[in-house]
Amino acid sequence: MLPSPKPRVVVGLSGGVDSSVSAWLLKQQGYDVVGLFMKNWEDDDDSEYCASRQDWLDAVSVADRIGIDIEAVNFAAEYKDRVFAEFLREYAAGRTPNPDVLCNAEIKFKAFLDHAMRLGAEKIATGHYARVRETAPGFELLRGLDASKDQSYFLHRLNQSQLSKTLFPVGALHKTEVRRIAAEIGLHNARKKDSTGICFIGERPFREFLNRYLPTRPGPMKTPDGRLLGEHVGLAFYTLGQRKGIGLGGSKDGSGEPWFVARKDMASNTLYVAQGHDHPWLLSHSLRASDMSWVAGVAPSAGTVHEDMQGRSRGALSAKTRYRQADSACRIGELDDGGFSLAFDTPQWAATPGQSAVVYAGEVCLGGGVITKTDRLVAEAMTPAIARA
Repeated sequence: MLPSPKPRVVVGLSGGVDSSVSAWLLKQQGYDVVGLFMKNWEDDDDSEYCASRQDWLDAVSVADRIGIDIEAVNFAAEYKDRVFAEFLREYAAGRTPNPDVLCNAEIKFKAFLDHAMRLGAEKIATGHYARVRETAPGFELLRGLDASKDQSYFLHRLNQSQLSKTLFPVGALHKTEVRRIAAEIGLHNARKKDSTGICFIGERPFREFLNRYLPTRPGPMKTPDGRLLGEHVGLAFYTLGQRKGIGLGGSKDGSGEPWFVARKDMASNTLYVAQGHDHPWLLSHSLRASDMSWVAGVAPSAGTVHEDMQGRSRGALSAKTRYRQADSACRIGELDDGGFSLAFDTPQWAATPGQSAVVYAGEVCLGGGVITKTDRLVAEAMTPAIARA
């Protein structure tokens, strides 16, 4: 008897090497593979920074090479309403959002998933470096095996229903292996540069781009002790920990230490900058997060160790407060409907409101929330007036 054909999988083909190899691997495994190219940005699609036409041509070339059908779908309206509008609101409020997290939750694993189901798919697949594991209680989101490319941080808002319908074919591979496979099967994009810009908007001068949508509002730029150094262009255009683009090329006190954005006071429209990477204003020992999303559907228990639904220990807890930052051991506390708190043994550098705090138990991504508040290691030398600010 002939084996039963495997189900239909719709793959998000972006034109990049990761999604291309994902589609090829699935076809090799016997799935009925269909490619879907998402167009999600139209405002300046003909500019040097938005290469969606070239990406579409690359995706079509890949589909032709591996022998699958492909179609294009336009989610620009959904992206603008669900992702970009929130992106602008957060920046206007002085926070620094992570559009990739929201884009995954609202577009790639919602609008795209719904469209794929209408095409008769049983599963969707993307080129993310992450893994899904089915267990007795449900589905777990795991880190990608290539630690330098792991993207579970951006996927932490996925729920059980979404994970049950998702495949990450390259999650168990290293990037070098993915490029090797692409070259061996003759994909022209085997050496194509990875996209590192804003999700679907591309790589561009960020302040210039943001200024098209948000007005400048200049104000004072001060040191933690209240010294006036100059003027900023608008708090929305800076993020905590930022070093470049502040406009302070030389040291004011001869120390030679670089300047970093250390705080934004929205009430007085004041930007505070501090010298030195490890200035106390840039270090936090705890934070508060809201808008929680937990992969299992329930929050992990408070403490330093995660237990699964059967009460089995799954390992010590750690968390990331930004994508490229290393995990740090943490304790979950004060977990309620309004959010949760995280405490760290090692101070976290530039933990930023608007970014995601993502919690792990070993290789398992548990979920997380949006940082709303941090407790800084405030220097004793600060004046009382600045400490209260």
